[in-house]
Amino acid sequence: MQITFSQSTSLNNSSKIRHAAERLEAGYLSQIFKSAGLGEMKSEFSGGAGEEHFASFLRDEQAKAVVRAGGIGLSEHLYKSLSKMTK
Repeated sequence: MQITFSQSTSLNNSSKIRHAAERLEAGYLSQIFKSAGLGEMKSEFSGGAGEEHFASFLRDEQAKAVVRAGGIGLSEHLYKSLSKMTK
């Protein structure tokens, strides 16, 4: 996979890179939360197939909230690496 950017760096391009890096970190955290069992109901009255879909929405929003609060630093590293590619 190759990622290419135009040679001109602008504030708009910089904000797009940051947004993409934050989305990637949120997706990563959401998968970590899923692996940890966050949002799973373990009872005889669980909600069935629909419950997993709604639990994924909850995990996604919780992951986004963690990123907005500073995250784990992954998005910052991604942003710096991708920003170097635009220079």
